[in-house]
Amino acid sequence: MHSQLPNILILTPVKNGSRHLARYLELIQRLNWPREHLSMGLLESDSDDQTWAMLQTMRASLDARAANVTLVKRDYGFTIPKRIPRWSPAFQLARRTIMARARNQLLFRALREEDWVLWIDIDVIEYPADIIQRLLAPGVDIIHPHCVRRYGGETFDRNAWAEHGGKLMQDMRGEGLVRLDAVGGTMLMVKADIHRDGLIFPTFKYGVSNSRTRPNHPIWEKGEIETEGLGIMATDMGHQCWGLPDLEILHSDG
Repeated sequence: MHSQLPNILILTPVKNGSRHLARYLELIQRLNWPREHLSMGLLESDSDDQTWAMLQTMRASLDARAANVTLVKRDYGFTIPKRIPRWSPAFQLARRTIMARARNQLLFRALREEDWVLWIDIDVIEYPADIIQRLLAPGVDIIHPHCVRRYGGETFDRNAWAEHGGKLMQDMRGEGLVRLDAVGGTMLMVKADIHRDGLIFPTFKYGVSNSRTRPNHPIWEKGEIETEGLGIMATDMGHQCWGLPDLEILHSDG
């Protein structure tokens, strides 16, 4: 029975994630997916806590859960001054560029022969044990659930949208499987061959002439970057992105 299952690669970029690592591992261990069909990759960058050291101590537990494990240390020299929130507009373009670079580095270093890539952020703190089955069930190539801070609450991952950013996942509850123009990265399932065909997280403003981008981005005016850029690039490659607004996962408040 297991031989018919697809191979899943879980990828997680992490920075200053020490307080979330125990819960992250707990959720991975809880997944209803066999070890022989599961791989993992984590890339740590620019942390000023004990994230990298903790990942080393977790290595045995990761190896026990997944058939292949890749741990990458890659610093970019990017920090946001203390007491300034990470979503501060002055740092958004630079921050998202670094995030895109980290995701691409991790993808290129960890992807082997897997069938699917499941991106999970380190600060996602709750999702069902059968999340992989639920994301595979619709039979589409790019899909993610609805990331919120409280069940039934507002959308947390606002990088997933339709209609030029006019509709978020919270606006699509009750509609089942919905079309998206841009995607978020808190949890995102991508068919691995699409990544192999060239789908990446743009490190630059992508899709300036694409009609699906937001016409006037509040920070960088035109084009999309990182996960939103990936969504626009996917449409340029002929792939539709999808969301499941009624399949909710929880993000940390911190």
